[in-house]
Amino acid sequence: MSGSIALALLGGGGTSATADAASAVAALRRASAAGAETKGVAATAKEAAVKLAITRFKEGISRAKDVETALRDPRVSAVLLPALGLPDATDVPGLAVRALTSDPKDPKSVVAKLSDTRWKSAATTLNLAKRGMDALRDPAVQQKLIDGYTSYEWRLSKDGEASGISDALYFEKRMATGKAPSVYEVLGDAVLRRVVTGALGLPASLAIQEVTTQARAITSRVDLSKLSDPKQAAKLAERYVMSANNAGSASSPLLSLFG
Repeated sequence: MSGSIALALLGGGGTSATADAASAVAALRRASAAGAETKGVAATAKEAAVKLAITRFKEGISRAKDVETALRDPRVSAVLLPALGLPDATDVPGLAVRALTSDPKDPKSVVAKLSDTRWKSAATTLNLAKRGMDALRDPAVQQKLIDGYTSYEWRLSKDGEASGISDALYFEKRMATGKAPSVYEVLGDAVLRRVVTGALGLPASLAIQEVTTQARAITSRVDLSKLSDPKQAAKLAERYVMSANNAGSASSPLLSLFG
């Protein structure tokens, strides 16, 4: 994978608003409150732009002659990739085709070799290597993708209140499984990497260092095992949105409260 593609996948996406640190944390807490996502996603599903995107998604699949045609269709990728947690991959359709059509169980496959583990998860969910177009035409699979896309659009809308909210919500959802990620799982997921390194104040240039160097930089600053505790995960997510809203310096008095 080229350096330009790697940087693109590690970058953020969407339009964000910059807020002061206190407002950013308050916005994240509102979005994380019980019932907020269910209510927000239901409202998002009624938006005209979301309905149109879903209609075009279904049209793209129905007219595609094969999987590659479907995955290269912007109408399909605009819904499918965000639904699978890969919104930052819509500009690399070639990679999407190669990764999502490869067998995640084959250690020599394209998807197995990618450092970003979101691809492997997506390929496993779709199972295109074995099911092909049958998977994309499966009503149950389509509904799962539509639900995922709508949830993504809701999370993304929260960035209009403060930068980094969508990333933080993704992070909290991943941590809600109760199983703390290893440092390599963090480094292997572009969003988790952004949240953890951003919360710790580590520079973006860390991504070009050796993996072991990146791992040490993280583990020397935070005990990832504690993230199985929702309260600890929430604290780190809040540190991230504070950092994303220009309050991330080590000397920030607000950040010191989350140490």
